Amino acid sequence: MTTEEMLSRVDHTQLKAFATWEDIVSLCDEAVEFHTASVCVPPCYVKRIHDTYGDKVNICTVIGFPLGYSVTEAKAAEIRQALAEGCNEIDMVVNISDVKNGDFDKVEQEIRTLKGVCGDHILKVIIEACYLTQEEKIAMCRAVTNAGADYIKTSTGFGTGGAVREDVELFRKYIGPQVRIKAAGGISTLEDLEMFISLGCDRIGTSRAVGLCRGQSVKGDY
Repeated sequence: MTTEEMLSRVDHTQLKAFATWEDIVSLCDEAVEFHTASVCVPPCYVKRIHDTYGDKVNICTVIGFPLGYSVTEAKAAEIRQALAEGCNEIDMVVNISDVKNGDFDKVEQEIRTLKGVCGDHILKVIIEACYLTQEEKIAMCRAVTNAGADYIKTSTGFGTGGAVREDVELFRKYIGPQVRIKAAGGISTLEDLEMFISLGCDRIGTSRAVGLCRGQSVKGDY
């Protein structure tokens, strides 16, 4: 796989709590230059990016991030504002407490509600797999599928673990045919990128991909 093909699957990410506009401009400039799938950014920067770059970048933002326990209507309000300000893709975090309590129907209903708010825009569902048992991961595969979401995503990058091969293989076994996979969190080498793409991931969330493809030694939190 060529560098260009790998980068075309990357959600080029800057989600640090202290991300400055200078950081965001650097991210977006790299996304334009290297044709990444999107930039994944904090909601507070969506409008400014859209006003500055227009259609040059595909904007993705995060909802209920990173802990997931915002109430559904708060998540819906975040989505409505993000879409109104020029966002095209939404990465939401499930209510992990509901998952751990076994309230899988409630989680599925929330995903369905938020997909309704998104409409034709892409909804990726972060299940924060590092906190879940295998049975809970399988239940989330079913919930994401039944609710009509577009992607299941491994991790926020802010939990105790990130994307791992075993989770992606599990997802492929239990998601429906219309659901795609996004791997994120801890993807730090070109070999990681190639592995997750070869496993069937349609998107990769990382802050490191452009630097890695430039042959740079890259440090990052995501």
